[in-house]
Amino acid sequence: MSGISPFSNSKQQPPLILVADDDKSVRVFLRKAMEKEGYRVVEVNDGKQCLDAYETIKPDIVLLDAVMPVMDGFTCCEHLLQIAKNNLKSAVETFDTDSTLNNTVIPKIWEHTPILMITCLDDEESVNRAFDAGATDYVTKPIHLPVLRRRLRGLLKQAQVYKQLEAANQALEHLAYVDGLTELANRRRFDNYLNTQWINLVQKKSPLSMILGDIDFFKFYNDRYGHPAGDICLQKVGTVLSLKAQKHQDLVARYGGEEFAVIMPYTPAFGAVHVAEMIQAGIKDLQIVHDRSVVSQYVTLSMGVATIVPTWESSPSDLIVQADKALYQAKAGGRDRFVSSS
Repeated sequence: MSGISPFSNSKQQPPLILVADDDKSVRVFLRKAMEKEGYRVVEVNDGKQCLDAYETIKPDIVLLDAVMPVMDGFTCCEHLLQIAKNNLKSAVETFDTDSTLNNTVIPKIWEHTPILMITCLDDEESVNRAFDAGATDYVTKPIHLPVLRRRLRGLLKQAQVYKQLEAANQALEHLAYVDGLTELANRRRFDNYLNTQWINLVQKKSPLSMILGDIDFFKFYNDRYGHPAGDICLQKVGTVLSLKAQKHQDLVARYGGEEFAVIMPYTPAFGAVHVAEMIQAGIKDLQIVHDRSVVSQYVTLSMGVATIVPTWESSPSDLIVQADKALYQAKAGGRDRFVSSS
């Protein structure tokens, strides 16, 4: 194996081509031809080395000989396709089961690198076997360079289209599930995530906690300082919540106008109370002046904390109701505090 090193994903980098062929003269020929076209090239001797190199360098396209020692091209192609399927399965398992979200995400995580099979086998059975194994295209030896160039350009253009689709899907996902002002999850994302985690935790019999928070006297803040200042205040409060909800499963959302929510899977009541304490301290540290507040000279937050072990007999709304009641008690008790329903 030669020339293997991790490359940057910079947009300025030319396409990276992985060539797998046991014939050194063919590899040299392909390298020179591809480098002349401006591509970067990595060479390997067999299918096993191809798999190792593929995981290391993440090429834009694979040129794969069918007949090689150690592991032939057909078997290697099947393994490459399986890698893509495994990546898809792993990624889907980390996302919610919401169908709308998955419709935008799946094209992004389905990263099947184009594979061009190059071989001396030109019978119908071998051609069918190549495509069945996962090859994107097929050319025969002796290599006709103009044909190879055109095939490569076509496959690379196709890959570029998929990347553009990925970028568009990411933008759509962002618009659909992210609050434009605070960059937190929006209410739609909140609802989807809560429902998904509820089902998940019913099966695992694990606790689910929630914090509902409301900025105290926020209408007075807007009236006194103006809506642009109010927007900045919301952003700063949202940042504090994001920093204090530290586990990767926790979701921080803008629940309403000046209301925020934190969903905390696998978090018992004492853990949720600890997060609420950290949030309260973080808001105080901001020291955002609020001279229209009745409880403090600075912006404060009232919070309700609730914890449930989900069951099929209960529903996500039960958790929201508990957290909302606790929030009401925090406001009734003088604001600038949190109350736990547990």
